[in-house]
Amino acid sequence: MSNMTPAEMARVLGSGLLSFPVTHFRDDFSFDESAYRDNLGRLADFKVAGLFAAGGTGEFFALTPTEVDTVVRAAVEETRGRVPVIAPSGQGTAQAVEYAKAAEAAGADGILLLPPYLVGSEQAGLAAHVEAVCRATSLGVIVYNRANAQLNEHTLAGLCERCPNLVGFKDGVGDVELMTRIYAGLGDRLTYVGGLPTAETFALPYLEMGVTTYSSAIFNFLPEWALSFYDSVRRRDRDAVYRELSAFVLPYIAIRNRKRGYAVSIVKAGMTAVGRHAGPVRLPLTDLDASEIAELKALIGDRR
Repeated sequence: MSNMTPAEMARVLGSGLLSFPVTHFRDDFSFDESAYRDNLGRLADFKVAGLFAAGGTGEFFALTPTEVDTVVRAAVEETRGRVPVIAPSGQGTAQAVEYAKAAEAAGADGILLLPPYLVGSEQAGLAAHVEAVCRATSLGVIVYNRANAQLNEHTLAGLCERCPNLVGFKDGVGDVELMTRIYAGLGDRLTYVGGLPTAETFALPYLEMGVTTYSSAIFNFLPEWALSFYDSVRRRDRDAVYRELSAFVLPYIAIRNRKRGYAVSIVKAGMTAVGRHAGPVRLPLTDLDASEIAELKALIGDRR
């Protein structure tokens, strides 16, 4: 059981960089728990504000419910309270409720609620979905605004009134006007998380809208670089931020954008490039080819 209240969890997450570790697989696509634990132990030694087990970068969409529970329990046990562990919830409402309950039983410190599977929905339906998950757990819940689960400022305000444990909003849309309306209306009621792919790209402008943290997939394979970049963002050191955007992040994105699904695949390729192989991505995603991994390794250079 978590010792953190939802408000405490949200406050801690908003104070630093967030880690979204990959989930390690063997060549036969089975979960490699030993390698996963070893990597978490390494990452937890760095100064990060939260660790999101089996999130989007961790291939939640490709894991069975049993595997999600195994991954979350491994993260809780391996980190031993050194960093808050946030567990995933998602799919249909009934499944999302079960994921949230399992996460609390596993000792997680919070929930990241990912979009429902496939279907579109009106605001009332999305609100009821989020509320059902919040009522199923005493843990703090962060809603991931993305794809077919985009809440407007009115729906979000109503949820904040009805659900005290809804404490976070992760933006995966990139609608600056919407983010401005949300922050203008709710202010510090929520902790705001940047959640667009390769969030470093948007970190500086989003900071001006109250988004004090973001999910760093790059942290998996370049933890020191990722923390240094985050520090530059928080200092509003535009020269340092744009220097690294130009030299590393934008060329990295150019590789990422070559094929669909590479937002996850390139992170595992980064692990391989620095000598910390995390196995393949699960289908239906595909891995970078050998030439692309070599190109990524050259780009990483001495940043590791």
